[in-house]
Amino acid sequence: MKLRSYYQRNKLSIANKVYWILLLYVIAALIWWYFELQQQNDEMMQFRKNLLQLQDPDYAARLDDILDQHRRNQLQYLGEGLTFLALIIVGSIFVYQAVRRQFRLNEQQQNFMMAITHELKTPIAITRLNLETLQRHKLDAAKQQKLIDVTLQETGRLNDLCENILVTTRMESGRYELHSEPISLSQLLHDVQHSMQNRFPKRIIQSSIPDGIIILGDPFLLQLLFNNLLENALKYSPAEPPVKLILEQKETKIRVTVADHGTGIPEAEREKIFSKFYRAGNENTRRTKGTGLGLYLSQKIAEDHHTRITVSDNQPGGSIFAIEF
Repeated sequence: MKLRSYYQRNKLSIANKVYWILLLYVIAALIWWYFELQQQNDEMMQFRKNLLQLQDPDYAARLDDILDQHRRNQLQYLGEGLTFLALIIVGSIFVYQAVRRQFRLNEQQQNFMMAITHELKTPIAITRLNLETLQRHKLDAAKQQKLIDVTLQETGRLNDLCENILVTTRMESGRYELHSEPISLSQLLHDVQHSMQNRFPKRIIQSSIPDGIIILGDPFLLQLLFNNLLENALKYSPAEPPVKLILEQKETKIRVTVADHGTGIPEAEREKIFSKFYRAGNENTRRTKGTGLGLYLSQKIAEDHHTRITVSDNQPGGSIFAIEF
């Protein structure tokens, strides 16, 4: 991982050096071209002046024409030079930003492939090990049930991961058709809490979910959205303080909040965290399992339901993710 990261940084450093060398060469060539044209203009003016004869009755008028042509050429070359310089600068900024974005995207995609490989292999390995244990050993009923429960949890995690990838791909390509229908948001959040509690049995999820709250939406997508938010809160916060899941209705507004007591998200990263493959925080938080797709997909789902996910600070620490319908 460190070797690949060093290789990426080295490639970016080489690309930057080549870029600046070429840019400076082009600007230097433009300046040289400008002074060459001005020199030719001066020489042409001097040549035409030498052809004039003092005895010519139109000497003064022709001299004025030569000087006027010389000034016009100077202004023309200056205008053309400044125009080319402006185009070069604008183009170079665009190319520079595009190349850096491409390098960052390539790095994020490589990190995503590494993360997704790990995320896929872990539940598969655990499931295989549990099944082999059940096949080879005669265990008592309690141990069998424990292995089965762990296997179901891992297959559930694998299923959620696959759903995130497939839904993201379908939504980006415009092939997912939103199915809007009346759904019980109260029951959906209860189901999400129950699912996450099974996956994180040692964690405490405090909830305040009043019954009977109905909204219009796609039940599959909304469940995926709240699964992602609650899973992130559990993964990126310490074990002791509980994670809170709150549903409240005020007049025509329905608000869902997920609050944790983790390290929080800096103000500068609160927009970036919804970018594809982006993972916020320091290296300790980035070592936590994840693909960088969860929040990106969640925000797309929220936008398809005509709302957005907002992020604010929790007190004394952590983050609050909120969605208002």
